[in-house]
Amino acid sequence: MKKWTLSMLLLVVLIFGSVIGFNLFKQKMMGEYFANMPVPSFPVTTTEITPKDWTPRIAAIGFIEPIQGINISNEATGIVRAIHFESGQKVKAGDILLELDADVEKANLRSTQGRVPSVQANLKRTRQLLARGSVSQGQLDDAQANYQELIGQVDSLKATIARRTIRAPFDGVMGIRNAYLGQYLNAGSDIARLEDISQFRIRFTIPQTRIADIAVGQSLNIFVDAYPTTPFEGEITAIEPQINPESGVVQVQASIPNQDGKLRSGMFAKLDVQLPTQTAQILVPQQAINFTLYGQTVYVVEEQQPEAGKEQADANKDAEPVLVAKQRVVEVAEREDDYARVVKGLKAGEVIVTSGQVRLSNGSHVKPVENDALDTPASAPQL
Repeated sequence: MKKWTLSMLLLVVLIFGSVIGFNLFKQKMMGEYFANMPVPSFPVTTTEITPKDWTPRIAAIGFIEPIQGINISNEATGIVRAIHFESGQKVKAGDILLELDADVEKANLRSTQGRVPSVQANLKRTRQLLARGSVSQGQLDDAQANYQELIGQVDSLKATIARRTIRAPFDGVMGIRNAYLGQYLNAGSDIARLEDISQFRIRFTIPQTRIADIAVGQSLNIFVDAYPTTPFEGEITAIEPQINPESGVVQVQASIPNQDGKLRSGMFAKLDVQLPTQTAQILVPQQAINFTLYGQTVYVVEEQQPEAGKEQADANKDAEPVLVAKQRVVEVAEREDDYARVVKGLKAGEVIVTSGQVRLSNGSHVKPVENDALDTPASAPQL
């Protein structure tokens, strides 16, 4: 009985020993396999950093306004007797645009002017009589007051008649006419728009942090949707002395010459304030920058000797180096179109990953490939 029990115990020890030995052998072989297994290389596109000139700009938007522009309207009521302009006509300052009926006012003027010689002669006689002592100073004062009152009535009637004749206050182009011959116009009726289109202005706002970058006389480019590829040159003419305390922006005004007559007031415009060009700047494609919780990073491609197991260490001494992606924190100062200007973290001559970095981690092996998926197409694809 004891011999059988001892045999069974030895059998159990052998079975468990063989299982444990097999597992230890398997783990050792798997460790050697993974230690000598080649590291996967991820396909990426890369570019080498080359210093370039950078022309920074301040982008803003605004609406084009005329230097001078008003809606022509009438001060007095009346019937339109004459119209001296057509829609879209160019006029000069002082040109008569429209006349209202003024027959009653002109008749009153003639009547009042007819009394002027008599009152003026009476004033002259009163002065002569006062010199002889025949009249008092009070009578002379009354005669002087009557004369001045009559002259005032004449001037008032002339002004009333002038108000019924509407003239152009400045040179410009008339808009579409809204008045018709024989029409009765109430005071303040909209007759037509008059604008000086030889020059325009635009008002826009910039952050207070950029106020040191602008100055009166600085040039800028204006773009409108009607001529998207044609820049219109302008010049800063005024900077608001006060910064808006609620929004932290400052208002700027610029003038825009319009000799060719392409611009119109009310156009929505995009503008770029040109700043001095900076040479030898580090520019990288914006898609190469990754956003993380601890900042903005870029993957820099570096050469590194391949790692291998101890058995292959001597055999890989002469092997070609592998490319490894190293994650690096960068500081971006400005962005424009497809590029960003990096002021810290990169230097000229380094190679960075421009696409495919979504699968990378710090130290990943990479393999540069050609890919034009990130190239800007000549035209937008049709859906």
